Amino acid sequence: MISAYLAGPDVFLRHAPSHAAAKLAICARHGILGRSPLNEDVASLAAMDEAEAWRAIFAKDVALMEECDIIVANLTPFRGASADAGTLVELGWFLGRGRPAYGYSNCAMPFAARSAAQVAAVPDPIDGLTVGGFGLPDNLMIAGAVRVFVTPEDGRDRAFDALDVFENCVRAAAADQNVTP
Repeated sequence: MISAYLAGPDVFLRHAPSHAAAKLAICARHGILGRSPLNEDVASLAAMDEAEAWRAIFAKDVALMEECDIIVANLTPFRGASADAGTLVELGWFLGRGRPAYGYSNCAMPFAARSAAQVAAVPDPIDGLTVGGFGLPDNLMIAGAVRVFVTPEDGRDRAFDALDVFENCVRAAAADQNVTP
């Protein structure tokens, strides 16, 4: 069975455990073993100092990525115009190892439009810098790193924790990997 590392800032949601369980169930329906980087062992992390805790989380996540065949990354903009920085490191890890990557965003607005809105909100924007959007859902290096980049089909944004676009991405990954449920 194909295993998928489920990357994304979803781990920061207040309802992260139930959200992760819903994503795992969606993966299972499509014949994929979902693997969430959620830190269920909070008790042992709480006993560690900060430096020890973040290093333990990093090591655990890298070990989990090693065990997975593909990545399904939540590339919904997070605290800015683009995807979460940690998720992008994980995406790059899979890309660097030649493992298939799939991404999705619950945001329908193209990257260039989001970036322009961000620059307009900055009191003193840097003159002369442009964003090459190419009509893509995020920076071209992110879009180029994934085999499939799924966004809302109806052109309307979804809530950050909505799962319909995620399911469409998992469905596309299963088809690309020739997985049958």
